[in-house]
Amino acid sequence: MNPAALSAALLAVIAPLAEARREGSSAGLSVDDLPLERPKNRDHGDWASNAALKLSKIVGANPREFAAQIAEGLAGVDGVASVEVAGPGFINIRLDAAAAGALARTIVEQGAAFGTNDSRADEVINLEFVSANPTGPIHLGGTRWAALGDALARILSSQGAQVTREYYFNDHGAQIDRFARSLVAAHQGDPTPEDGYGGAYIHDIAQRVVEGYDGDIDALDAPARQEVFREHGVSLMFAEIKQSLHEFGVDFDVYFHENDLHNSGAVDRAVARLRELGHIFEADGATWLRSTEFGDDKDRVIIKSDGHPAYISGDLAYYLDKRERGFNRCIIMLGADHHGYVQRLMAMCAAFGDEPHVNLQVLIGQMVNLVRDGQPMRMSKRAGTVVTLEDLVEIVGVDAARYALTRSSADSNLDIDLDVLQKRTNDNPVFYVQYAHARTHNVARNAADSGVDRSEFAPELLSHETESALLGALQEYPRIVAYAAEVREPHRVARYLEELAGLYHRWYDNCRVIPLSDAPVEALHRTRLWLNDATGQVLRNGLTLLGVGAPERM
Repeated sequence: MNPAALSAALLAVIAPLAEARREGSSAGLSVDDLPLERPKNRDHGDWASNAALKLSKIVGANPREFAAQIAEGLAGVDGVASVEVAGPGFINIRLDAAAAGALARTIVEQGAAFGTNDSRADEVINLEFVSANPTGPIHLGGTRWAALGDALARILSSQGAQVTREYYFNDHGAQIDRFARSLVAAHQGDPTPEDGYGGAYIHDIAQRVVEGYDGDIDALDAPARQEVFREHGVSLMFAEIKQSLHEFGVDFDVYFHENDLHNSGAVDRAVARLRELGHIFEADGATWLRSTEFGDDKDRVIIKSDGHPAYISGDLAYYLDKRERGFNRCIIMLGADHHGYVQRLMAMCAAFGDEPHVNLQVLIGQMVNLVRDGQPMRMSKRAGTVVTLEDLVEIVGVDAARYALTRSSADSNLDIDLDVLQKRTNDNPVFYVQYAHARTHNVARNAADSGVDRSEFAPELLSHETESALLGALQEYPRIVAYAAEVREPHRVARYLEELAGLYHRWYDNCRVIPLSDAPVEALHRTRLWLNDATGQVLRNGLTLLGVGAPERM
């Protein structure tokens, strides 16, 4: 019996009880109103519910007495071994071994589909992440967003959402001008401009611009030369960024160019829309958004008195463009230095008539620090100033890098010990999980060699305490993924996989799939093979959501 079936059984018991106590008290009641939780102490059963406590006031009943009535009704449900009332009205439910063990077959038969659903089919999501300026290699903050953003896209898609991965390509503004001046200086052998970019990659890009230019670049006047370095340098740098991300397992559906906003009239359209809504005013020769009406700390200039667009104008135009493209959820993943920017973005969302934190969500990621030989790693040989995506992958590989970056909450600072990630021991979390998956395949191979197959399934035989614990964790997988999608937190999947791996290793140490010496193959061995393969499937499904490989051998 899976959690959904148990919730349905709980509703079937509670609805008539509630109706009998107070007419209409069961109206609109659904399984979403009857949460089930895994007890921290497994001695308390397989599942627990606080439904009696939650509904007691509505039905006008003493919580413990109401819980006792629910327990009596639930005890007669097929697959439920026992039900107990604890404390002021908690309901502890224990499933019989056959009902709990049946999950192993369900998982194997559903395969990659286990844990997926269409609950978010009405969400058309634009997920914008990384969006690093094309002025240098991707630093660790962008690398963290690459791993987390791609994992979040996979998780949301698994729950039925239509997700578009989008990269906002900043090819407009002062940073690009500084990049171009840095390339010119590198070509001419001049010092890096005070506000420019340094590092060996600047010299590499500058040399490639010259080699690819059809003509004598030095014969151009200074403005024309800088424009050549700007156009071709940005193109070369962004090609490198895209290639690095691709090799990291991250590809985007849309690369949106900031220049397009300013060249297509999108800014003017956004201003016109806001003017129609009554949120624009003129003052001091400038055009303003009356954003204080929507929670901002001050009104914002959109068009400056000199006629040039202010920075926020691009945000207004870009958000409206996304909404006009049909996205009803716009998620933006920003770096740690953007905390102060969230309030004005939400004011912008509200000014367009949308609901902040629903139609627009902003996720803020914190810093990543690498530690090697007990010391912080601060410098990149290529970038010269910061450690890059390529540096991290070169040291630990793609799988370890992605897993390490997704296993912690994005809003917490992250310290990554490179020495640990290079170990093939249980101290290395990605090795621990991948090894558990590889072990399930090794067990299956050995079982085949010993004549153990899945021709028989007797779930009532899965009664060992480690089997009960393992089955309990497997039942949790769909709920964990659904919750990770709801709260936009991929790390919950990673932490779940580590717990599941630990339970599998303990089961492996206590329960044999292959008979000892010349003992015959029995139903228990064949049934345990189902459980072994089910665990491997869930580990594989979870690792896939994180964009991490699930090796069959280690």
